Formats: sequence, structure tokens, C-alpha cells
Amino acid sequence: MKNHSFGRLPFTVSNVGFGAWQIGGSWGDVSEADGRAALNAALDAGITFIDTADVYGDGRSEKIIADVLKTRGDTRPMVATKAGRRLNPHVTEGYTKANLEGFIDRSLANLGVDILDLVQLHCPPTEVLYRPEVFEGLDELQAAGKIGGYGVSVEKVEEALKAIEYPGVVSIQIIYNLFRQRPDHLFFQEARRKNIAVIARVPLASGLLSGKITADTTFATDDHRNFNRNGDAFDVGETFAGVPFEVGLQAVEEVRKLVPQGATMAAFALRWILMSDAVTVVIPGARNAEQARANAAAADLAPISNDVMAAAREIYRSLIAPHVHQKW
Repeated sequence: MKNHSFGRLPFTVSNVGFGAWQIGGSWGDVSEADGRAALNAALDAGITFIDTADVYGDGRSEKIIADVLKTRGDTRPMVATKAGRRLNPHVTEGYTKANLEGFIDRSLANLGVDILDLVQLHCPPTEVLYRPEVFEGLDELQAAGKIGGYGVSVEKVEEALKAIEYPGVVSIQIIYNLFRQRPDHLFFQEARRKNIAVIARVPLASGLLSGKITADTTFATDDHRNFNRNGDAFDVGETFAGVPFEVGLQAVEEVRKLVPQGATMAAFALRWILMSDAVTVVIPGARNAEQARANAAAADLAPISNDVMAAAREIYRSLIAPHVHQKW
């Protein structure tokens, strides 16, 4: 596993991280015991970056992380959380310094720390990115010692490009995977130029790129792959990367032909993401220890050849891009 700096912040992180949405909720039944086992396995494998949010299980994810890290007592990984989605309604006007400070204080308590390593605006309405006062408020909270740094989790490339115009933004979290390749154009170019840390989320397209989902797979009622397939609860791009389910299954069969012998499709999909030097860390989730160990091991796969990379781009261009490229 490769370790490198996290943009302009004083952290060194593993290139494969741990996405803690699954141990919080909205992925069916994942017990706290399984969540702790998954996180412990990830840390044992050398992962040094954890991504969570205050709304994952209404704080459950943050509290599990705090408990595991306290129990371990070894070198602490970097922990990034998010704020903003507790707003109800989730509207631009709610992104005030006072509201954000309240969310940050809650996360500080949940995580049991005095300062948050990184807080990210959690896919805010686009208009928030055109309000300098929001970022001035974050600057003040950073100066007050409540946050070490701040970034933005975005849905769209255009939002990412706007966010990094603010000098205080140190990171962008964005969907980037075999089925969402658009960030690897202008945005990645600008991220490199400005030394912006890039956190790649939804790396397996909600499990599609594990190669284990079929047309007959059923999902629990509290799994977003059931209730958000049409974007009824939040942005549809967060579920199966916004790719129509049947189209995704067709593309998966084409991707399967590219997976090297002895590797899983999931590992191949993660290694594909890491082929971009603009990506600081990829954050696959895990429901159990086995999945966490498999995710970590993906970093050790051999680099993907130019021919295979070109074939992956062609699958995207011909099957996937018409459905997603200009949406996000």
C-alpha cells in the first residue's frame, strides 16, 4: 500500500482508505460488531484514512470509529467527517456558521476529539459554493481550533471546480470509478495544479463493480440500492453511480473480461482508480472484516497496462457515458 501526503494538510495517508457509510446505515443490516471488525481489519492492514459523516446512522458511524480507535490506542489514522446533511430542509440558507459549528461540535463529541482532522461540506446545494461567507465561517472555525482543515464533497465536476476557487478548500470528495470517468479531465488537472487532495468515493458503484450483483439480487428495504435507485432520497448518482441497473450489469460483463487472472473484479476496479496520480485516497466501504482486508489488498495489484486502460475507457465511452457523463 502506498502512503503519501494529504494535499496541503500535515497528514500522510494510505492510498486505500476506509469508507464508513456502511457501518453507519442505509446498507441493510450491518451489526455494530461487524462494523467494528471491518474497521479493525482495515487498520490492521495498514489503512490510515477513515471517511465518515455525522448523518451515517445519525452518528452511529462516528461513535463506532471513536470506540475502535480508543480501544486500539495505537497510532491514530486521519479521520474525515462531513457536515450539512443534518439540515432539514437541506437548503442553501441553512449553511450558516452557527449551524455548521453546531454540527462540528456534535461530531467532536461523537468522535471524542478536540479537533476534527478534516470536515467536508456534505454535497451542499450548488448555490452554497457561490456564497463566500460560508467559507469565511469555516476559516473562522479553523482559526478557533475546531477543525484542522476543510473540504467539500460534491456531486458534480462543475461544483468541484468552483469549490477549489476558495483558498481554504484543501480537499474534494467526488465519485470516480470505471463508470464515472469524467473527473479525470479538467478537474484532476486543476486539483494537481493546486495541490488539492482528492478523495474518490463510490469506487465500486454501490457494489456493481464487485461483479457479484445479478439481475436477481434483492436489497433490503433500508438499503439505498433499493429505496434510492431512482433518486427518491438523495442524488441518484450515489446509487450505482447513477448508471441504470440493467446497463450497469451489461457493462460489468465487459469489465469482467479485463480482470487479470487471480484478481477479483472489485480489486481490479480499485486498482484502476489508483492508476490516476490525482487520486489521494479511494474509500471503499466494507460490511465485514473480509471485505475490508480485500479492499486493502487491492493496492498491491500490479499496475494496469495501457491496453487494458484503453479498453476500460472504451467500455465507458460506448455503454456508460451516454447515461452519466454530462449529468455529473
